[in-house]
Amino acid sequence: MPTFELGPNQYGKAEIRLVHVERTGAGDRLTDLNVSVALRGDLAASHLTGDNAAVLPTDTQKNTVYAFARQFGIAGIEAFATRLAEHFVATQPSIHEARVTIERYPWIDVDSRHCLRRSGGEVHTATVHHGHYGTQVVAGVAGLVLLKTTDSEFHGYLKDRYTTLAETRDRILATSVNATWRTATGFTDPEPARAALVEAFADTYSHALQQTLFAMGSRVLDRCPDVVEVKLSLPNRHHFLVDLTPFGLDNPNEVYYAADRPYGLIEGVVRRDGATIPPEVTWTF
Repeated sequence: MPTFELGPNQYGKAEIRLVHVERTGAGDRLTDLNVSVALRGDLAASHLTGDNAAVLPTDTQKNTVYAFARQFGIAGIEAFATRLAEHFVATQPSIHEARVTIERYPWIDVDSRHCLRRSGGEVHTATVHHGHYGTQVVAGVAGLVLLKTTDSEFHGYLKDRYTTLAETRDRILATSVNATWRTATGFTDPEPARAALVEAFADTYSHALQQTLFAMGSRVLDRCPDVVEVKLSLPNRHHFLVDLTPFGLDNPNEVYYAADRPYGLIEGVVRRDGATIPPEVTWTF
C-alpha cells in the first residue's frame, strides 16, 4: 500500500476588508485596508483526521482584525500587521508562525473634513512574518503606473531567426511598478521610498527597462538610509507605433497602440553592498 505524508501547509482568513474612520475635530481620517492572515503550526491533525482542536477559526481571525482596529487604531499598516502577527503566535500554543499581509488603498481629502476621493489604482503594502526567527517587515507599493513619452531607447539586443522587433532610439516607456523594501529597523515611512521610485523613473534616460529598475532601486537606497534591500517587478506596458502608411500618412512618434498582453516582465533585487540580509522566510503558497 502506498503511504503519504503531509507537506507544508497553512490556513487563514484572506482579504478582510476593513475601513477605519478616525474622528477628529479637524476632520475625519479614513484608512481603507485589505488584510490577509496566514497561520502555521501544529495543524497536521486537522488535515489527517479532521481533529480541529488546534485550529483557531478563520472567522475568529477576522474578528480579531476588527477588534484590534477599534482597540488600538491603525497608526501604520506595518505596525498594525506586526501587532496582529505577534498576537496570533503569542496567544495560541498550536500556532508557531504568522504572516499578515495588508494592502492600503489611498484616499485624498476633497473638502478637508468629511469628503474624500479614491487616489488612482496604486496600493501601499506591508507583509509581516513572525515566528521563532523573530519579526520581519516588508513594506511596498503595488500598481504604481508610470509612463514617459520619450528618453527611452531599446537597441543592440540579441537577434536570431525569430526576431522581428525593430530597434528604436525613441519610444514610450510605461510600467506598473510593484516594489517592496526591507529595512534594518522594521518600520519606515513609505512615502520617501515611493517618491524615490517615481523620481528615478522620470529622470533616468533609459536604454533598457533593466537599467531603469536598477536606477529606481538604487535611488530608494540612496534616499532611505534604513532600507537595505529593494525588490522590483516591472511589467513593460508596450506602446507600439501604428503604421499609417496604408492611409498615406506619416507617424512621427505620435500615434501608438497600447498592447495589453503579452508583455515583458523585468524583475530584480537591489541591495546595499555588504548588507546583512536576514534569512528569507519561506512560504510556499
